Amino acid sequence: MAKFVYDFTEGNKDLKDLLGGKGANLAEMTNLGLPVPPGFTITTEACRYYLEHGGLPAGLQDEVDRHLAELERAMGKRLGQSDDPLLVSVRSGAKFSMPGMMETVLNVGLNDESVHGLAAQAGDERFAWDSYRRLVQMFGGTVLGIDGELFEDAVEDAKRARGTKDDVDLTAEDFKDLVGRFKTIVREQAGRDFPTDPREQMDLAVRAVFDSWNADRAILYRRQERIPVDLGTAVNICSMVFGNLGMDSGTGVAFTRDPASGQQGIYGDYLQNAQGEDVVAGIRNTVPLTELERLDKASYDQLLQIMEKLENHYLDMCDIEFTIESGKLWMLQTRVGKRTAAAAFRIACQLLDQGLIDADEAARRVKGDQLAQLMFPRFTSTAHGITKLTRGMNASPGAAVGKVVFNSARAVELAERGEDVILVRRETNPDDLAGMMAARGVLTSRGGKTSHAAVVARGMGKTCVCGAEELDVDVKAGRFTAPDGTAVTEGDVISIDGSSGDVYLGEVPVEDSPVVRYFEGELAAEDGDDLVKAVDRVMRHADGRAALAVRANADNPEDSARARRFGARGIGLCRTEHMFLGDRRRLVEKLILAADDAERRTALDALEPLQRSDFEGIFEAMDGQPVTIRLIDPPLHEFLPDLTELSVKVALAGDGADPRDRRLLEAVNRLHEQNPMLGLRGVRLGLVIPGLFSMQVRAIAEAAAARRARGRRPAPGDHDPARRRGAGTGGRPRRGPRGPRRRRRGDRRGRPRADRHHDRAAAGGADRRADRRGRRVLLVRDERPHPDDVGLLPRRRRGRVLLPVPGARDLRRVPVRDARPRRGRTARPDRRAGGPARPSGPQARDLRGARRRPRLGALLPRGRARLRVLLAVPGTGGAAGGGPRGDRGGGRGRPLTVRPRGGRECPAAARKRRCDEGDTRRSRTSRIRRAI
Repeated sequence: MAKFVYDFTEGNKDLKDLLGGKGANLAEMTNLGLPVPPGFTITTEACRYYLEHGGLPAGLQDEVDRHLAELERAMGKRLGQSDDPLLVSVRSGAKFSMPGMMETVLNVGLNDESVHGLAAQAGDERFAWDSYRRLVQMFGGTVLGIDGELFEDAVEDAKRARGTKDDVDLTAEDFKDLVGRFKTIVREQAGRDFPTDPREQMDLAVRAVFDSWNADRAILYRRQERIPVDLGTAVNICSMVFGNLGMDSGTGVAFTRDPASGQQGIYGDYLQNAQGEDVVAGIRNTVPLTELERLDKASYDQLLQIMEKLENHYLDMCDIEFTIESGKLWMLQTRVGKRTAAAAFRIACQLLDQGLIDADEAARRVKGDQLAQLMFPRFTSTAHGITKLTRGMNASPGAAVGKVVFNSARAVELAERGEDVILVRRETNPDDLAGMMAARGVLTSRGGKTSHAAVVARGMGKTCVCGAEELDVDVKAGRFTAPDGTAVTEGDVISIDGSSGDVYLGEVPVEDSPVVRYFEGELAAEDGDDLVKAVDRVMRHADGRAALAVRANADNPEDSARARRFGARGIGLCRTEHMFLGDRRRLVEKLILAADDAERRTALDALEPLQRSDFEGIFEAMDGQPVTIRLIDPPLHEFLPDLTELSVKVALAGDGADPRDRRLLEAVNRLHEQNPMLGLRGVRLGLVIPGLFSMQVRAIAEAAAARRARGRRPAPGDHDPARRRGAGTGGRPRRGPRGPRRRRRGDRRGRPRADRHHDRAAAGGADRRADRRGRRVLLVRDERPHPDDVGLLPRRRRGRVLLPVPGARDLRRVPVRDARPRRGRTARPDRRAGGPARPSGPQARDLRGARRRPRLGALLPRGRARLRVLLAVPGTGGAAGGGPRGDRGGGRGRPLTVRPRGGRECPAAARKRRCDEGDTRRSRTSRIRRAI
């Protein structure tokens, strides 16, 4: 029976597929001896079974019962015990981090009786009722699907009644009243009472976590981050530790390096007298982690030691969640932390300098889209006349300008119209994911660098400013107010700087980033900041290790020159149809509307110099680099007016319609296509309009000739790799940036290249597939031929076997005829080969036996003639397989001496020299090809 539940002591960090990222890392920290609350993990296999069959797998409940009993024995208390209850958290944990996208329920096990036992044990009635109201609120939103705003509104009402803006000022009586109000909300919205059975609470929470894998926001996040849909999530059931026991307790999130900039130091957020969800949700503003040294130095020092240990263990920046319960530190989670693009480059180089990773791993730690993010423009530092509204935390760098919106639905609506928007919220929650994806940036008045908005924005590369607490955000009224009284309503334009945290009213001018200036050659690496130096270091190493050259897509000289500056090794595709848009579109219209050859010739003559000028500019930018050109391949709807609009225009004009519009309407009707991606695309327009392709080819040739006349090296090519191998280089094999000249696909006679195999079965299988690829198959042996090898030769056909003969690197062709000869009859020489070809001795008997017992039936169908058996010869002297040295007489039966490739003597000179010396033997290459 499959095992569905693992204790924290049973797993490790390599079991992320089974235990999820959170469960695997909790197990790893347990193995490292770090203070982790006891618990167990339900595997992703159980989740996949639940999602597929709609129910829990058989045996899961029994396993959970056993592990829960062991947890109760270890803690000395039972789940929901009235006088001293064991409380647990039920948390999701997929293989890949999905912050806030799936569900978590804390304080499972509390009810109307156990809350009094918790208060008695803690000696704090306020703490117990605060924990109880948190359970009802999270359970109602997570398990029962109740709108969380209903609970938040109740909390806001309680704070207004108390005359405070902070949760910590609420009393035990306030929380007791909130529990009653929350239960009423559950009854009214869910149609059932809040469950008071602790085990029912846990079972329902586990099912809710499984179901959250297919929640809309989780699906959207997976699609954004390209996370496979079939992984499922694990469920981690962990004994509760409490950060809301008083001012000597708290919770926080720490990073071993700054996730925004990558700088080394102490980074994170801490919140006194709170549980973990308060920090992530951003409902209260946190203090910097360094403040913990003043509040609880012993826990602070222990935390720094653990952070160093985890970073050296994982060899990367770590994101850590922790809780302090009455002065004792507990580790709740760790993972490799999400970071900005700038931080990724800096951290990779820092770890390389520390010797924790090598240069290859440093290059693997950064991604292409992160490099692209570093090229985004940033705000100019010399902007004048721009009103600065406030400054928040620089949670995710970048520069974003857009219209203010206050809810996700509106952000998506405006973004779909092509407008740039900034999503402004008090704090974001997982339901705001769609709006965050649609917006150019995110601004919140609450939360810190570890809040939901900051973490998700960093992962998506979005600009984000958090914790701008001076802003009074009124989401319902659709406005926010700055400290100076400036009111900003929905639709107003603001600018946010994720690097400094500044918020501006209006649109701030932008400038190129230093990374772009570095690639453009305007800024030397040694003159740039540490980010430019890190990018230069990683890119130089990547270029040195690259086995594949990159070509750009460029359609004009400006883009080609920019691509060359950015390191492109040529143009992989130049779309000539893009050259006919804009002002040249009317010339294409004239070409399509041409009534006779004269008009068509006039239109082509007008286009040709423009094409030639384009190609000259592209060849100049890519001098010496290959350029692959695609002749015009136009979707006609991009070059002709819209049929509906043109019809309306002509109809409204009536008899006074422009004759040109009438002719154009007639042409559009005639050329209208049901599917513009088919129709006259490809070569078909060139067939309909004679001379179009000839004009383009002539322009390419003349542009190349003009460049060559100036001593340059243009390398144009076509875009038909099936017709011309080595497209982009004129069809010639090209010497790459590093490495030897590429081998031709076939030999000089056009025969296909052979596939070599060392195993008979593999050779037979390859021969069965040879028809589809048009290749020959060679069976390579390093010892004397086995009769089974010869038996692979096709029936009714003649094959050849290359046999070793005495002497170093000598080969001998021996014809083998498999035509069912009569017993005792020796093999005849191959008339085409000529010369002595008959082996003698034991080898001849083996060959005759093979001819009598061909092994063809199981491997090859009848009539195949592609399989040849090639016997490779050992590198040094001596007979490699026996057999006589053949006669040195002329003809094709002569032994073939395989020599290493010689010096730089050209083939013609070599043939003349051998002729003068009386040596008529063929070159090594030709003799090998003739032999096989």
